[in-house]
Order: sequence, then structure tokens, then C-alpha cells
Amino acid sequence: MKVVVDFDRCESNALCMGVAPDIFEVRDDNFLYILNEHPDESRRADVEEAVQMCPKAAISIVED
Repeated sequence: MKVVVDFDRCESNALCMGVAPDIFEVRDDNFLYILNEHPDESRRADVEEAVQMCPKAAISIVED
């Protein structure tokens, strides 16, 4: 799987970081960074939760 963020929609509210801090990070510059675009399949549940929690629907999963 590949994690994709639409940065035009993202508000960097860090809800995704709360669910998966090893994959998403909001830094001091208030921008979201993807730390791991291709997380292990064992992280799918957390990535799916981050997708669901995003208030702007800016996160998606693309199957490789």
C-alpha cells in the first residue's frame, strides 16, 4: 500500500499523527510530512483509521 496526502486539502491538524506517529508528522513549521509512504501491511488498520479521522479527507491509500 502507498499512503497519499492531498496537501492542497490538508490542514495539518495532526489527527493522523495521533493515530500513526511513525507514518505522519506535523513539524514545527505546521506542515504535515509522510514519514513512511509504504508502511508494512501490519500498519494498515492504523492508516485506515487516519484516513477515516481526517476532517478534510486529505489522506488516501493506493494499492501498489
